[in-house]
Amino acid sequence: MIRAHSLTEATGDGPTVRLAFEERHRRRLALRTTDGEAVLLDLDKATRLRDGQRIAMDDGRVLTVEALPEAVVDITAADAHGLARLSWHLGNRHTPTEIMPDRLRIRRDHVLEAMVERLGGTLSVLDAPFDPEVGAYHDGGGHGHHHAHDHHGHGHAHDH
Repeated sequence: MIRAHSLTEATGDGPTVRLAFEERHRRRLALRTTDGEAVLLDLDKATRLRDGQRIAMDDGRVLTVEALPEAVVDITAADAHGLARLSWHLGNRHTPTEIMPDRLRIRRDHVLEAMVERLGGTLSVLDAPFDPEVGAYHDGGGHGHHHAHDHHGHGHAHDH
């Protein structure tokens, strides 16, 4: 099994691996390329792999990561204020959200979809790649942070 070991900007011929959002935060994982080749992902640390990212392989080729289409919903609003308001509500619920120039994208969730509609958002259900924003405190290595929220006089601690 050939090893893919480090992120690279290199271009060139090489295999492609298609992964859903939940599968793209890894350090070590046995994979199958779109051509059926077995590849061992073996990075130094857990890394959030983005659509189009490239990984150097031991044999000199470059493995390309492709975001696999999955069940998502695109969210639009009547104006920029409405979209910002929806962004705030999704962020307040720590919802992984992809921010696009004119819309938001989240994974399918009937509770969140109902909330968005109640707040005036419009939903478009589709199968598409999902590549949400990385948190402001993300260190690039997959390790989160710890922070506390103070709600109504009592605190809530969250590990991310």
